[in-house]
Amino acid sequence: MTDAVDPLAVDLLAFGAHPDDVELCCGGLLATAAAQGYRTGIVDLSRGELASAGTPELRAREAARAGEILGVSVRENLHLADGWLNPWAGYEAPDRASASALGRVVAVLRRLRPSLVLIPWTHERHPDHEAAAALLGKALFFSGVAGFVSEPVLPPFVPVEVLRYPMRYELEPSFIVDVSELATRKLEAIASYASQLDPPGRTTLIGSPLTIDAFQARDRYYGAMIGVAAGEPYALRGPMGLRDPIRHFRENPGAGRLFFGRPR
Repeated sequence: MTDAVDPLAVDLLAFGAHPDDVELCCGGLLATAAAQGYRTGIVDLSRGELASAGTPELRAREAARAGEILGVSVRENLHLADGWLNPWAGYEAPDRASASALGRVVAVLRRLRPSLVLIPWTHERHPDHEAAAALLGKALFFSGVAGFVSEPVLPPFVPVEVLRYPMRYELEPSFIVDVSELATRKLEAIASYASQLDPPGRTTLIGSPLTIDAFQARDRYYGAMIGVAAGEPYALRGPMGLRDPIRHFRENPGAGRLFFGRPR
């Protein structure tokens, strides 16, 4: 087994089913982390080739531009089949370590070795988003299993934490990230996807003139919960441990500021 690790290893890695998913939902956190000096990355599972507007080549150029705006260090596309995402894709291939969807995601995790991983929430409107959540959850588990062989062969890897982000679904967040300072940069990155946001005839949901307003309203809504202008919600699968709660809340004064709460 080789110990080779990509020199572009990142601190934070966000996965999306299609180009533009991450920008819409996690663009604020990615921009904020990059501005703080962390190495960030985006991995798109598919090229979005089934989209009603735009070509895969055009969307690749838009994705590259959006990544530049957000300051990401790495952006990759796994070229999995749009519309056919599932944890078992390619399982029966002779060389499933490199051909299967699971093997390819595990290889990326072991190569880039992110401390923090962002993946879609389990319940979403788009079937590919739910399938991506299932595929990524499985890959994150097997990335740490020594007996699971990836191509190239790399040591097992487990990130420090995995955060799930909602798309067109409301969830009870484990915490909300203040992205107010770079909200404009997030919008600029989203605007890179002109082929999706302003398609001829506007026949798609993302092509609706209300899309940008809706996502801005969502950020304002979650931001209002902690007393800031814009916030992004993230969910953990279990409780979060704190070694020094006093220091944590002193350094994050908005963390416990519940301007608008829900009954539990």
